[in-house]
Amino acid sequence: MSTRRGYLWLEFVSLFALLPLLLSFGYLPKWPIPFLIAVAGFAAYQLHQSKLFPNEWFTNWRDGRVHLADVLLRTSLLVTAIGATVWFWKPELLFSYVKQAPWLWLGLMIAYPILSVYPQELIFRAFFFHRYRPLFETQRMLIAASAVAFGFVHVIFGNWISVVLSTVGGVLFSFTYLRSRSLLLTSLEHALFGNFIFTIGLGQYFHHAGPLLGR
Repeated sequence: MSTRRGYLWLEFVSLFALLPLLLSFGYLPKWPIPFLIAVAGFAAYQLHQSKLFPNEWFTNWRDGRVHLADVLLRTSLLVTAIGATVWFWKPELLFSYVKQAPWLWLGLMIAYPILSVYPQELIFRAFFFHRYRPLFETQRMLIAASAVAFGFVHVIFGNWISVVLSTVGGVLFSFTYLRSRSLLLTSLEHALFGNFIFTIGLGQYFHHAGPLLGR
């Protein structure tokens, strides 16, 4: 194993396995947003320094616009399925955030896409695919690794629902990013899913305020 590959594996394990575990077990303060922004800053710096990553990809919407209709259609179908599942599975959860903490819900609708979604997509899509491509033999393996890493980081919320849903979302967002090379389109898709999750009543599985809302 080359020195470069060894360093990348060490960085990979530290960021996507060790850091979430330290947060999950309380060895670090459970402040996900500050840690997320710090890692996103590191990712943005590395991408900016790379001659192989065009800086326009940070804000590329031209290519994203081409795939917008497909993303919106797929999102509509999937959120309908998720909403129906919640209605049949746990109808008492429906719109629980909106009913019990409307101001918290409204704040999340505004802050989540900016403070959480874009940094996550910067890390788990743009940075991940650019930085760790040498570690995986095929694009399918790279997508799977990105999705698993994205799902695993949600162990900090202490439930399997957030991990499973995030892993599935990681696959979808990865395909969107690889097809469009648009962080903005991928972030839009992620934000639509995330805001729907919070609205439909599953937000308690993705937020440390969950216990306050009857979890």
